[in-house]
Amino acid sequence: MIRSFFPGLSNNPVAAFAAAAGVGLVLLVLPLVAGELLGNFWVRLMAMALLYVMLALGLNIVVGFAGLLDLGYVAFYAVGAYMYALLASPHLAEQFEWIARLFPNGLHADIWMIVPLGVGIAALFGVLLGAPVLKLRGDYLAIVTLGFGEIIRIFLNNLNSPVNITNGPQGITGIDPIRIAGTPMPRSLELFGITFHRLHLYYYLFLVLAIAIIVISIRLQDSRIGRAWMAIREDEVAAKAMGINTRNVKLLAFAMGATFGGVAGSMFAAFQGFISPESFVLMESIQIVAMVVLGGMGHVPGVVLGAILLYGIPEALRIIAKPSQIFLFGEEIVPTEALRMLLFGGSMVAIMLIRPKGLWPPPRHGERAAPPGGAGGGDGSPGGGGGSDIPIARIQGGAPGPLAPERA
Repeated sequence: MIRSFFPGLSNNPVAAFAAAAGVGLVLLVLPLVAGELLGNFWVRLMAMALLYVMLALGLNIVVGFAGLLDLGYVAFYAVGAYMYALLASPHLAEQFEWIARLFPNGLHADIWMIVPLGVGIAALFGVLLGAPVLKLRGDYLAIVTLGFGEIIRIFLNNLNSPVNITNGPQGITGIDPIRIAGTPMPRSLELFGITFHRLHLYYYLFLVLAIAIIVISIRLQDSRIGRAWMAIREDEVAAKAMGINTRNVKLLAFAMGATFGGVAGSMFAAFQGFISPESFVLMESIQIVAMVVLGGMGHVPGVVLGAILLYGIPEALRIIAKPSQIFLFGEEIVPTEALRMLLFGGSMVAIMLIRPKGLWPPPRHGERAAPPGGAGGGDGSPGGGGGSDIPIARIQGGAPGPLAPERA
C-alpha cells in the first residue's frame, strides 16, 4: 500500500514508512488547524471530500479495474443513504403503527448494524444491475446503467403513495447522527485538552473508512480476482479463452463497487441529517466518473487525488471567486457560479489535453508508478506512469502478465 503512494521510495522501506507517518500526522492535525484558522466550512469540505474518495474508489473497481462504464453509480449511493435514513429516523414509526408498537422509542440503528447492511443491500443492487447487462459493453452499457440510476431516483421520488416509504420529493428529516454502542456521536468531545466538535469526529470516522477502502482496493488490485478484472478490461474474449469465468467476475465487480457506494451513502445521510432524491441526480454520477478519469483509471492513488481535487477545487472557488474579483476589479464582473464552473471546466480540459491518461496514471506492467507531474508524459511513455495496458506476452524486465502463456 505504501509503495503505491510513494513509488519513488519503494526501495527504501524506512523512508516510505516515515513519509506515510508524516502524511498521517498531517491528516490528523489538518481539521483542527483548518477549523481554528479558516472556520468549520473547510472542515466540512474535507469530510465531504473523503466521502467522494470512497465513491470514486468504488466506481474505480467497475470502470478502472474491470473496464465497465457505469453512469448509474449514484444509485448505490442513494440506496445506502435511504437505508440509513429509514433505520435511523422516526419516519417509518410515524407511517406504520406496527413498527411504532415494536419500537416505541423509534428506530435508532447502530453503526455496527448500518455498515454491514449498507454493504449487503448495495451489493444486492449491484448484482441486480449487473445481471441483465453482462453482454453489453461500451456505449450500450453506459446507456443502460444511466437508465438504472435514473430509475432508482424516480422510484425514490414517487414512493410516497399509496404507502409513504421515502416521503417523495420532500425527503426524510430528523435522521440520527452516527450511534456507536447505542450512544449518539457527541456534539463535542474533549481529549488531552483539545476540544473535538462533531464535525471533527465525522471527519475522523470518514478518514478511517476511506483508509480501509483504500487498503481493500489495493489488495483487490494485486489479487487474483483483480488481475481477472484487468484481463477482462483488456480483452474479454481472450480472458474467457484463458478460463476466466467472465460472468461471475463481472458480477463481482458490480457488487464490490456498489458496496463502497452503499457505505458512503449511509455516512452521507448521517452527516447531513436530511436526504432527498435531489441529492442523487445524474450529475453526481458524471462527477464521480470524472474523478476516476481525471485521477487515472485503475490506479488507486490517482483516483484518490482526482476525487479530492474534483470536489475540493469547485467548492474552494465558490468561496474565493467573488472576493478575488472585488479585489482585482473593484466589483463582481462575472457571477460567482458562472466563473466557478468556467474555471473548473477550463482546468479539466487543460489537464486532459496535457495528461490524457490522468494526473497520476497507473504504471505499465513491470514499471514503477510515476507521481503526478513526474518525468515523462501522460501518453504512456516510460517514466510517465503511462498506460494501464496488461500485456499478453512477457515484458522485458517485468513479471509475466495475467494472460501470458506458460513457458515450456
